[in-house]
Amino acid sequence: MARSLDLSALRSFVAIVDAGGVTRAAVRLNLTQSAVSMQLKRLEEGLGQPLLERSRKGMTPTANGELLLSYARRMLDLNDEVWARLTDHGYEGELILGAPHDVVYPHVPEVLRHFARAYPRVQVSLQSSYTHQLKDALARGEVDVILTTESHPDRDAEVLQISPLIWVGAPGGNAWRQRPLPLAFEGRCIFRSAVQRALDDAGIPWVMAVDSVSIRTVEASVAADFAVHAGIEYTLPPQLEAIEHGGTLPTLPATQIALYVNRGPKADLAEKLAAVVREKWAAANTGPELRQIAAE
Repeated sequence: MARSLDLSALRSFVAIVDAGGVTRAAVRLNLTQSAVSMQLKRLEEGLGQPLLERSRKGMTPTANGELLLSYARRMLDLNDEVWARLTDHGYEGELILGAPHDVVYPHVPEVLRHFARAYPRVQVSLQSSYTHQLKDALARGEVDVILTTESHPDRDAEVLQISPLIWVGAPGGNAWRQRPLPLAFEGRCIFRSAVQRALDDAGIPWVMAVDSVSIRTVEASVAADFAVHAGIEYTLPPQLEAIEHGGTLPTLPATQIALYVNRGPKADLAEKLAAVVREKWAAANTGPELRQIAAE
């Protein structure tokens, strides 16, 4: 007799793998931790074998769990596509999501993918620009949802994440040891003045070795170990890394990643996109850590 897999249990299984544990998976799915654990237990019992194993890195799939994961992703994608095409016919149109380049990764691609599955009739365009330009565009009604990096967001902003700025350099590089310290920044980067002020307060001489209008030029220069930069923790491109300076360089201030939603004619649809943004950030950031950084 043919047996059927429980899609809800498969969704919990995939969420546990992606999040690295039951607690974060529960946040992502908006379920209780016990409910997610029970779904995993039923799935393992139904298949008659363990699918996940615990380690210091979290919960990782067994060999058979990896096989199931591949099938589960395809089954859930197909389920979500069918559901979206047969429902929510009222949601169609175009939206523009704006974000500074330094917060595009790692979450924004996942936001776009998830939203496209849920609302296939809506076309979302991604616009990458500086925070102040995005806020101006929002005020003019030219974008629908924006993410920003700011020290002090506006009162109508929703703070998604508070993270310390970190010193960034080439993997294994030595530019951070030089004096004056060579810096690489875009002219309109909001982190630039804060970095300069921190160095001045610490009595460390610096020189703007790379003053560019392009973030790609900045990243290439830093990756070549010509200079150092500052960025948001956990959002660095693979060719750069956090500098382990052991206190040689000053501590940098925290920055806030904020969410703004246009309350104009497309407010209802824009809120659907904003909800996906919130979900992805909530799944990746735990409350205690965020609150601790905010209190410092």
